[in-house]
Amino acid sequence: MTDIRAEAKEFLSSRRARITPEEAGLPAYGGNRRVTGLRREEVAMLAGVSVDYYVRLERGNLAGASESVLDAVARTLQLDEAEREYLFDLARAAGPTRRGERRVPSTVRPAVRQVLDAITEAPAWVRNGRHDILATNLLARALYSPVFDDPRRPVNTTRFAYLNPAAREFWRDWERITHDSAAMLRLEAGRNPHDPELIRLIGELSTQSELFRERWASQDVKFHRSGVKRLHHPVVGDLELHYESMDLPSEPGLVLNVYTAPAGSPSSDALKLLASWAATQAAEFAAADTTATGSITPA
Repeated sequence: MTDIRAEAKEFLSSRRARITPEEAGLPAYGGNRRVTGLRREEVAMLAGVSVDYYVRLERGNLAGASESVLDAVARTLQLDEAEREYLFDLARAAGPTRRGERRVPSTVRPAVRQVLDAITEAPAWVRNGRHDILATNLLARALYSPVFDDPRRPVNTTRFAYLNPAAREFWRDWERITHDSAAMLRLEAGRNPHDPELIRLIGELSTQSELFRERWASQDVKFHRSGVKRLHHPVVGDLELHYESMDLPSEPGLVLNVYTAPAGSPSSDALKLLASWAATQAAEFAAADTTATGSITPA
């Protein structure tokens, strides 16, 4: 199980260390400060709580902290939206043990697969908070064919990013991908700190990747909502695709990702070429996914 107190302690202290007195609107007297960033007493003063109470929070004891106090601390530490959500998730996790912890989905309903199949001109796929790919349309299966070379199912994009050397060529922004994926996993760990599969994945990555340990120690958290993915596909070459990530309200914990390219762009032409190649590989994809360990079949 995740050590919530340790996570809260490290997160709050790391966020405090990055805020200078000037950024917080405080005068900086002298040049010999013993701490990087704000002092605990300065955070307490700005947040309107006692020093003893803030010290207790930063030692990881978030249980019972009110929403107003958490809001004040988040405001003082200048947390962004993702960081604020992470702090509140840690506080909820620090409370009394709740029955019926949210289970992270590992399958999708047939209706969701039908939605994927209906999207024919854009790669579309569904993942969970652990970054397991649970279902794809044919175009997304073709696009992510290097990821699906892993015999384990479901394949996991963050495992691929950190542990497979092919990821450096597949993702042209590999450094950013590794940072963002670790930050997204940390955000998920705040939401589901007792998910055994997530804990196992973080342990695997921490054991096998020094880079992941560095990224994880940064305490960064991040939403993944929209942006640009720059990839190099082994068959069709370079693509620059716009992505939208959408939560599925009927499937809490699942996210639909859709990739598009502007009409007439080189990436749009590459997607058309990819679709032609995918049509020739459909039977091979299905056979590979059926025989894979812990197999799932893409939509």
